[in-house]
Amino acid sequence: MANGQPEPALYLSKVERRYPQAGGALEVLCGTDLAIWPGEIVALVAPSGTGKSTLLHVAGLLEKPDGGEVFVGSRPTASMNDQERTKLRREELGFVYQFHHLLPEFSAIENVVLPQIIRGLPRGEAKERATQILTFLGLGQRLENRPGELSGGEQQRVAIARAVANAPRLLLADEPTGNLDPHTADRVFQTLVAIVRASRLAALIATHNMDLAARMDRRVTIREGQIVQLP
Repeated sequence: MANGQPEPALYLSKVERRYPQAGGALEVLCGTDLAIWPGEIVALVAPSGTGKSTLLHVAGLLEKPDGGEVFVGSRPTASMNDQERTKLRREELGFVYQFHHLLPEFSAIENVVLPQIIRGLPRGEAKERATQILTFLGLGQRLENRPGELSGGEQQRVAIARAVANAPRLLLADEPTGNLDPHTADRVFQTLVAIVRASRLAALIATHNMDLAARMDRRVTIREGQIVQLP
């Protein structure tokens, strides 16, 4: 906190990202700004090719900006080395993708325990926390099932549990319901909202589902390399 005011979980300040190509650089992000606050769910609604994935990669510390700064909490990250970025990403960020990417040879609870052990949590404590999260998400009876024994919606809820297992500051989700039927998508979205509200983390969710986007706190898009607020 600065001057008694809460700080955003994520703050992009004048971020630039370009890619070299024949004939000159392709400017994707052009001095863009974005702040996301604890407990806030922001929908990123943008057509393919406008820089949506680039924005998520920069926000998730998977790519370095060519200009500007990315703050996670109060920490500037642009000058961090790869080891520092990896550590911060592991401790402060959670990721959910369209496909769950669960480890098929491990059970639901093991998939949620593993990232905690990698961070250094004792196995017993990690298992207790994984059980609590999965139970909160309605999977208390499915802890020992492997991904192949779970429905698509259940697999995605395990992926959400894995993403929040280390109590991140920020959750980044790329089309988390895009591979699901409408009924299952709605249930998974409700799960995502519940975990965000309960834990007060911030969430940036890229989606083409305008019905789901309308139920989030804010909607933004990308136009000519800039973040634009939508009504």
